[in-house]
Amino acid sequence: MIVHTANAARLAYDVMAEIMEPPAEVDYLAWAEKNVSFSKRESPFPGPYNRENFPYFDEILRALSPADPCRTVTIMKSAQLGGTVLANIFTLGSMDMDPGDILYVWPTVTKAESWSKMKLAPMLRNTLALATAFPMKNRDGLDSLLYKERVDGRGAILIMGANAPIDQVSMARQVQDDLSKWEKNSAGDPETQADSRSRAYEFAKVLKISTPLVMPGCRITRNFEAGSQEHLYVPCPHCGHMQTLEWENMLANLDEAHPEKAHFTCIECGAVIEEHHRAKMARAGKWRAHNPKAKRQHRSFSLWSVISALQSWERIAREWLSARGDPASEQTFLNDTVGRAYVTAGEAPPWETLRDRAAASPYARGRIPQGGLVLTMGIDCQVDRVECQIVAFGRDFRRFVVDYLVVPGHISEPVCQERLDALLYQTWKNSVGRPIQLDRVAIDGNAYTEEVWEWAKRHPAGKLVMVRGASSDLAPLTQRVKKERNHRTGKLNRYSRRFYTFNGSILKMALYRNVAKTDPLERGFVGFPTGLEDEYFRQLTAERRVPVKRKDGHTEYKWQKDQAQANEGLDTMNQAEVAAILFGVRDLPEAIWDRLEAEREAPIPEAQLDFEESLFGLSAGRQEPPGAPVPKQHKPVAPAPKQPAENRWKKRR
Repeated sequence: MIVHTANAARLAYDVMAEIMEPPAEVDYLAWAEKNVSFSKRESPFPGPYNRENFPYFDEILRALSPADPCRTVTIMKSAQLGGTVLANIFTLGSMDMDPGDILYVWPTVTKAESWSKMKLAPMLRNTLALATAFPMKNRDGLDSLLYKERVDGRGAILIMGANAPIDQVSMARQVQDDLSKWEKNSAGDPETQADSRSRAYEFAKVLKISTPLVMPGCRITRNFEAGSQEHLYVPCPHCGHMQTLEWENMLANLDEAHPEKAHFTCIECGAVIEEHHRAKMARAGKWRAHNPKAKRQHRSFSLWSVISALQSWERIAREWLSARGDPASEQTFLNDTVGRAYVTAGEAPPWETLRDRAAASPYARGRIPQGGLVLTMGIDCQVDRVECQIVAFGRDFRRFVVDYLVVPGHISEPVCQERLDALLYQTWKNSVGRPIQLDRVAIDGNAYTEEVWEWAKRHPAGKLVMVRGASSDLAPLTQRVKKERNHRTGKLNRYSRRFYTFNGSILKMALYRNVAKTDPLERGFVGFPTGLEDEYFRQLTAERRVPVKRKDGHTEYKWQKDQAQANEGLDTMNQAEVAAILFGVRDLPEAIWDRLEAEREAPIPEAQLDFEESLFGLSAGRQEPPGAPVPKQHKPVAPAPKQPAENRWKKRR
């Protein structure tokens, strides 16, 4: 009988060899090629990950590996460019090749839950290398919506929203996704909270990724500028000169009549660079740092749509032609397509400049000039008066101030309400003498909400809506208010069905850019009539965007006004624009503009002219000269207050 015994020395050597063997190289690029596969639903390039389709990702994936000494990797990019794919490769590749705990943070818990259900769970199921490590079964809370732990306990993915305090965890790796949309939470600055979660690890990796938003104040832009600032340089297909493809280069060569011919020109030889050159240039591209001294600690990359096969150059050109002239649309284009922050107009031109321009205006107060086809009004309620601004909107985002009125009294007073009732159905003559009624009216419902609703509900929702400014710079341009309940009774407020919030910050930035335009034919031009008081222009330009230092040491940007200056002129302008947006002026097709123009600016027949002359003693087609008194039928229904105009303007809440 032979008895086999273990060789203790050999076992010891085997254990020592296993312990001392260096870990396998963490190669995210090789892992992606082996494990990542796209479906037709996910990508226009279904099948296994092909680095030929995304050659510009190679260096970024190398920067994320432990072999690169940098601690932070920032990607400032266009929307829908595959950035989240990079984050997923980093997350899942780490869990497979070098397991450990990973923190993945989205702007809100809601977005975190959506990503977990719609992206993470399918990837864990479909990635063979991880299917057994994450069996996707509820194991005493180890497989929940926001927490996924490996079955062997060697690592976990913790998913959080930045709108809740980020604490009580320490993570060697983390992803901060959609960073520009993070807003402060109850514990302070969420980015600082997230960064501190990796402070205990000397060789941590933090991936920050987002499309930019607004500067100053954009988080991803600030991080990019703090890092190595790496841009993709590609060779000219004709002379080989290395250069970046800049948006300004494409814009300078853009033919509005033929956006399909969008192209670049080489900055060295001047030859035309066309879209069919893109794939070859991208494969030969090299990342170059503009701030190389930061490369060891923080690598930052800038990437925009023009280099990606996911968007054609023609589509980029068409997006710009559709957006130009409207600062809000231009911001979206720069953010999502060019991958660049929108630099705000933090303050308007001097009010005197606008006043002097109005003095030379070709139309008088109370008249709608040619091109003003949709008429709206914004209403702002104060303690002793209601202020109203009437604005006409036309094609190409142009607008024209028509009148500014003050109705004395509080919104709850019957006399004030009667005057507003009449004002809603008053008419203003346009350039051909046609009487035009208000198409849509928006009243501020943030103050005196119940009293405003009591008046507003007397009129159709298609005519009058309640609005209020959103508290966040990241809010949608307009959005219906969610169901609200009365804080006293607990019942659902009926007005929530016709109550809208709007992003006042974006509207102010857009307005302040547009009022600086002097060409009446330029997209976004703002026209002013003769006859407006100086105080109106002071109010319109009353605010500016300034940095505010918070108690936690961080800076955020807020709109502020001089405490001695009223700003109802600006508020009512925003409300009138919201009314126009809800009417649909931003998206009206040319056919609708043509119909409005035919209905409202066609010459009035002679028979109708004779009737109006006999009725009013005034030629309906005649335009009053600048400075002429407002015709009788155009005078505001609400009489002016008894106090002098200067005192009326200066009166405060």
